[in-house]
Parts: sequence; structure tokens; C-alpha cells
Amino acid sequence: MFFYLAKGLWFLLQPSTLIALLIGYGAILIWTGWARWGRRFVTIGAILLLVAGLSPLGNALIMPLEDRFPRANLSEPPPPAGFIILGGAEDRLVGSARRAPALNEAAERMVEAAILARLYPEAKIAFSGGDAGIFYKTGNEAEGAETLLTALGVSPDRLILEAKSRDTYENAAFLKEELTRLGDLGPGKRWLLITSAYHMPRAIGAFRQAGFDVEPWP
Repeated sequence: MFFYLAKGLWFLLQPSTLIALLIGYGAILIWTGWARWGRRFVTIGAILLLVAGLSPLGNALIMPLEDRFPRANLSEPPPPAGFIILGGAEDRLVGSARRAPALNEAAERMVEAAILARLYPEAKIAFSGGDAGIFYKTGNEAEGAETLLTALGVSPDRLILEAKSRDTYENAAFLKEELTRLGDLGPGKRWLLITSAYHMPRAIGAFRQAGFDVEPWP
């Protein structure tokens, strides 16, 4: 229930939705006795849309999130026991239709994982991501991740796939449970978290809440 509530609130509260609602509400008012307010709302919404879409404001606002967590120092011991990739890098709807992994704007998560897998051949690669679809089901992301990572040269016996989680908090909780079951968590076992830089603060918070100590690799 919490998952669906969170998804619904995010859809309603994200800036693009609020701007669309402002313009839509204004358009309705234009046809009533509140036409002056309607024109104002439409004008304000159009200005906000132009500023958000065509100016560097969006990048400026997101930069503090992206710069909050620097990359962990891998030159310091101990070597990493494994790398965690969070789902969200694949468009499962397109991938299912094409029967091939279809990456989106978060594709760097998979690219970084493949690079680190080659640099640290003893490290495990853990992927966490299930089916987060609300109106349609397209299969869990772990399936696409396994296909892509093995195609990029990662040995299947190094992969740990968690395919039940639907959001970041479930990523942390379910993956901790899986790694504990496999005996891959414990003192001296260093795990790095790979996700998009803007998503890292939220992800680190979720893993801390789950009691899972990870190091960032944005």
C-alpha cells in the first residue's frame, strides 16, 4: 500500500505535474466568470514551463544532490567485496517488446558496473530491481540486467540478483536480506553502491535506514 501511495504522491507533486495542473485549471477558469484569473494561471504556468525546460535552472537545482556524495576511494583497503546496482536503468516496456535490454537515461549505472567488474574480478555484482509497474506488468528488471551484464562479460556466477523490490527502500531491505542469506555481509566486507548521482542521497538514506553500510559510487 505504501508503495502505491508514494508513487501517487510523487506523480502529483512533481514540478511538471503541478505546472500542467496550473495551466489546465487556468484554461478551465477562462471559460467561467474567473477568466482574468484563468489567464493569469495559464501565463504563469507557461512561464514556469519555459524556464524549467529551456533554462539551466533545472541543472542548477539538481547539482547539490549530485555533488553531495563523492566517489569512494578504491585505492584504500580492503578491496570491495561487491558492487550494488540499483534498478531504473532499463525501459522494461520497450525491452519486453523488443526482447532485448533497452537502456534509458540512467544507463551509466550498468556501464559503471561493467567497468568495475573488469577492474575487480573477485568482486560480486549485486543487482536489485523487480517489477515496479502499476498499470501493467513487464517482468522484473533483474532479468534484463542479467542478460546485459553477461553480454558485457560479467560471469554469471558473480551475479546476485534480487528481483522483488519496487522502490529504493525495498532495494535496500530485500538486498540486505539476500546478501545476509548468502553470507556475503559481515565485518571487512566492503560494498559499493552504484546509482545515478542525483539519486545517491535518497539511496544512501534508504540503505542506512535498512542498517546496510554501503559506500557511494555515483
